[in-house]
Amino acid sequence: MGHEESLEHLIRVSAGLESMVLGEDQILGQVRRAFSDAQGIGAIGPVLDEAITKALHVGERARTETEINEGIVSLGSAAVRLADREGLSDPATALVIGAGEMGTLAAEAMNERADRVLVANRTLSRAEALCDRLAGDAEATGLDDLPSALAAADVVVSATANRESVLGSDPLREAGETLVIDLARPRDVAPAVGALPGVRRYDLDALEGVVDDTRDRRRAAAEEVEAMVETEFARLLEQYKRKRADQVIAAMYESADQIKARELRTAFGKLDDLDDDQREVVSAMADSLVGQLLAAPTKSLRDAAAEDDWETINTALQLFDPEFGTGPSVSLDEAGPEDLPAELRRSMPEAVLERLND
Repeated sequence: MGHEESLEHLIRVSAGLESMVLGEDQILGQVRRAFSDAQGIGAIGPVLDEAITKALHVGERARTETEINEGIVSLGSAAVRLADREGLSDPATALVIGAGEMGTLAAEAMNERADRVLVANRTLSRAEALCDRLAGDAEATGLDDLPSALAAADVVVSATANRESVLGSDPLREAGETLVIDLARPRDVAPAVGALPGVRRYDLDALEGVVDDTRDRRRAAAEEVEAMVETEFARLLEQYKRKRADQVIAAMYESADQIKARELRTAFGKLDDLDDDQREVVSAMADSLVGQLLAAPTKSLRDAAAEDDWETINTALQLFDPEFGTGPSVSLDEAGPEDLPAELRRSMPEAVLERLND
């Protein structure tokens, strides 16, 4: 994947176009936190800073200006929808394994559906903190007490960040009728669990059918977001191009300003009896000349950037390096009025020309 493709993919991810749950909100928060963490350790340069800022802006616009995040907004809410499809009892007890970001979303979603929510986590204090945020009957437990929690649960949602499975067959052998939904990747629940009597096991693949309904309803919104991403991505590329052109333009003006300042010093040294008003006229004339002379190159450089003509831009950068113009040149000490450009002669005050003729 090239640089431009990577930047566009970043914007699409933040907009929710690459998520299994189309338009889900969790990814935007993940990008924002990763951006903040990278900034905190100085790992973000100017290019990525602008790209991620743009991606976050598009992600926010997608969710506020379209309906791409209507309905199922997370895997947690998709798990609730699947549980209802599978005939989750009422009242119901839900067990959520994991108190991280995904576990939190699952617990919040299950809290709206189940009468009781149990949260099991390796770090008990984190599970307790999550339960404190949930309304209703919520209780924390450690993974050591998982068998008793499984026995009480009608539905189990596992969403840890472990690299190995956390739920095998043994703890569920005596659990009775239990719906197990594995939201983790890699999987939290061993495949053999699905063979136990009374246990129905589903993983992320099984959520595709639930999500498809949402995807169909959001398709029109997704088309709006696709157009938004295309427009904003084009603006990002133009932003990069303008910045590159502006670097060259800044170098060009810096070179011209160095020459202008040097020649003004020479002129004022020779015309030492000029009053302040006359000096201001000469300085303004020099500024005007620089601006007029560089107006056409400035436009050409910006056009070159818009057309990806980097050869022209790089050539200009070499020509107008800040050191450019410091070598020998004809100065006012060595030249008479007839040696100056016609426009310069026309712009100079009569008193200055008279002094040069002396």
